[in-house]
Amino acid sequence: MTASMPAPEIETPLPLIGTHARAETGDLLQRTLTELVALSLIGKQLHWNIKGREFRSLHLQLDELVDEWRSLADLVAERAVAIGFSPDGQASAVVEQSGIEPVESGAVPVPVAIRLLVARVAATDDALRERIERLGEIDLTSQDVLIELTRALEKQLWTLRSQL
Repeated sequence: MTASMPAPEIETPLPLIGTHARAETGDLLQRTLTELVALSLIGKQLHWNIKGREFRSLHLQLDELVDEWRSLADLVAERAVAIGFSPDGQASAVVEQSGIEPVESGAVPVPVAIRLLVARVAATDDALRERIERLGEIDLTSQDVLIELTRALEKQLWTLRSQL
């Protein structure tokens, strides 16, 4: 009986972007990932704690937003892995890297919750637009991912602002 030998490591080819561009692209995607995770956590916090008129409609909308932010985060993380970057969506990374102000704990009136969401989604959208410009110089495929995110966030902003 022969001892099983470990399978040889096979090097897989990565997309053709330079090492520096790969690292910078990974960093831009990582910051985006942590922002999306932060938005999803804030969304759930508000979902559980909103009160007042229009509670039900915002409560349901928050579930939809959280689902979309999580889906977008997955898209970003998978792009990072595709270029050879290891994304980090753990709580410590989100706290350190997202730059998104958390919301206070406790009950939040619906109009206040909407304003809190608008401010955070708008800040994320602004950051994405800056990253989109930079990615246009170093990785068009990753730029396309962030353009898709911007479309989604700006639609969310429209639906949130229309409730103010």
